This record gives sequence, structure tokens and C-alpha cells, in this order.
Amino acid sequence: MRPPARERPGRGEPASPAVRAGGVVLLLCIAAALLSAVAGGLLRAGVPLAGAGAPDWLGQAAVQHAALMICAFMGTVIAVERAVAVKLAIAWLAPAASALAGPLLLLGHPGAAGGLLVAAGAVFVGVNMVVVRRQNEPHTELLLASALAWLAGNLLFALGFAPAAVVPWWFAFLVMTIAAERLEMTRLMRRRRGALPALVALLALLVAGSTLSAAEPVAGGVLYGAALLGLALWLLAFDIARRTLFTHGLSRYMAVCLLGGYAWLAIGGLAWAATALGANWRDTALHALGLGFVFSMMMGHAPVILPAVARVKLLFGWPFYLPLALLHGSLLLRLGLRGLDAGWLPRGAGLNAAAIALFAATAAGAVVAWRRRHDRPRAG
Repeated sequence: MRPPARERPGRGEPASPAVRAGGVVLLLCIAAALLSAVAGGLLRAGVPLAGAGAPDWLGQAAVQHAALMICAFMGTVIAVERAVAVKLAIAWLAPAASALAGPLLLLGHPGAAGGLLVAAGAVFVGVNMVVVRRQNEPHTELLLASALAWLAGNLLFALGFAPAAVVPWWFAFLVMTIAAERLEMTRLMRRRRGALPALVALLALLVAGSTLSAAEPVAGGVLYGAALLGLALWLLAFDIARRTLFTHGLSRYMAVCLLGGYAWLAIGGLAWAATALGANWRDTALHALGLGFVFSMMMGHAPVILPAVARVKLLFGWPFYLPLALLHGSLLLRLGLRGLDAGWLPRGAGLNAAAIALFAATAAGAVVAWRRRHDRPRAG
């Protein structure tokens, strides 16, 4: 959720050394979670990162790939964004706890990490209750629902439930967070009368699928996949991206990211339901959703969110399209050709990782480019 204009951070008093040190530690934990999650994902896809002498943390990164990527990385980033928005010191306990869970996962302490993730989820729910109290709107209520989904997944993880029961809740957290962001934006458009009830029904179906996945994996998986497919169709029909696609600059780039992501969301929903019915489409379901949809949304929103959260400015330009094209192209190769040649799974996964790295480099380069253009000392 973007901070309202009156709450956006400004240039106040310099932060204390303790606050700056905490910020550095938090940033390092976020980076470590992303890098280790990517490494673990590559290892799971069959990319030979190390030989027999592989470090223990790399094996843990493969085992805890979903927890690292969704909770220690994405969950922490979202919690940081929300803490900046509400401007309450206690709100920072949520990203601090989820960030510290990452090193514990890599050190082989999932129980302790699970406890921290439960604490993070509980604080995050409280933060979103504050958001609803300040601005009681459908999109803020949906943000609260997404926080509850994260807490539910974290509780199941801490209690030792299987990934089949946990992962749907974690993805529901991300999907509902993105849906809330887009619902906020659709206020700029005239919506049909039934649009909001339809969205609520689809997200209720998503929650039902998450709940059933532990005890009734077939029924739960089919419901979950149907909800994802329905949500993709809703977003394609009602999102403002359909109009901004025909604009220029950053607005068009964001629209391309969003519409491409919605296509992958639909594919992920179909693959999720097919997997529940016995098809060998698990990799397609997880990565069409996690990479094709979620990372497309992150790439699209990063040029807007980073300035508000990190207090940096980016010079947007055509290079941002390069990692986006690589992400979608590598997913097509990974998911489309693996049935013909199993070697496309590790090759495609390697290109997926390259797309993430290229995006990080592009964003960093955009920050440097803005500073060079605007921070030059004035002559005389």
C-alpha cells in the first residue's frame, strides 16, 4: 500500500546510529533471503551450484526455498512498506522478525524461524488493523485479509504442517495483497456494480481452497486454481492497466508488467487445478504464479514503491523492459519446453535467476543515473 500523501516520509532529522545500524542489518537480511532463495530454487531445479562439499546453508536454502522467498524476502519487503505507511515504531517489529527468520532457516532452525514468522504475522495483522481504522475502504480491508492469510500460513509452518497445507496460504497472502493494490487503483475507473462483489467472492473461494488443501487436497486445489483463474479474468476486465497500456513512459511499462502478470496468473490457476487432479504441472503452477505473476507485479511497482520506501529516486527508461522480457521469455522456455526436453528446467531456472539479477542491476543503475543527472554541482 502506498503511503497517503500526508504520511509519506519526508526529510526530517537524521536517523540515530542505532536506527541506521538496524536498517543496514534489515537490508542485509532481505538481500540474503533473496539470494539464498534463488540459490535454493536453482538447486531444486537441478542446476549444479556445488559439488559434494556444498555448504549446509545451501541445502537448507533448497529445503526452505518457499519460506525464504515468500516470507523472509517478500513478506519482509511488504511489511517494510506498510511500516513506512503507518509511521509507527512498533510496526517495524514485523519486518524485523520475518527478516531474522531467514538466517535461522539457513542455519537449520525451522522451529525458531517459525516462531519469528508467527510473531511477524501477528504484528502485521495489528498494523493492518491500524490501516483499516485510519482508512476504512474495501482495499484496506482486503489488505487486512491478506495479513491474516500470512499469519495462517506462518502458524501452519510453525506447527510443522506439510508444504501442501502451508504454501496456498502464503500465496494467498501475496495474491490478496496485489489484488488490494489494484482495487485501490480501480477507484480511478468507473466499475460495474457487480465488480466488487465478484472480487470478494473470488477471494473467498481462494480462502476456501487454502483451507481445504490440508485435508482435501483435490477439492482444495481445484477451488484454489479456479479462484486464481477467476481473479486473473477479473483483473484483465477491470484493471486500469487496460487503459494505461496506450500511454507512454512509466505508465505503459507498468501496464505491460501488469497485463503480462495477469496472463501468468491465469496459467497458474489452470495448472494449480490440473496438479490437484493428478497432472504433472506442479512446477508450472508454482512458478507461473510466483515468478510470472508476483515478480511481474514487483517489477511493475518497484519504480513507484522504491522512492516512497527507500527514499531514492530512479530515472526510468527503456532498460527496465530488458529484465521483464527475460523473465517472461525464460518462463516460457522453462515451462513450455520442459515436456520436450528435461534440460530446459535447469536452463530456464538459470535464466529466471538472471532476470531477477538484471532487474536489480537496472534499478540500481536507474538510481545512479538520476543522481548523475540531478545532483551535479552547479557551475559558479
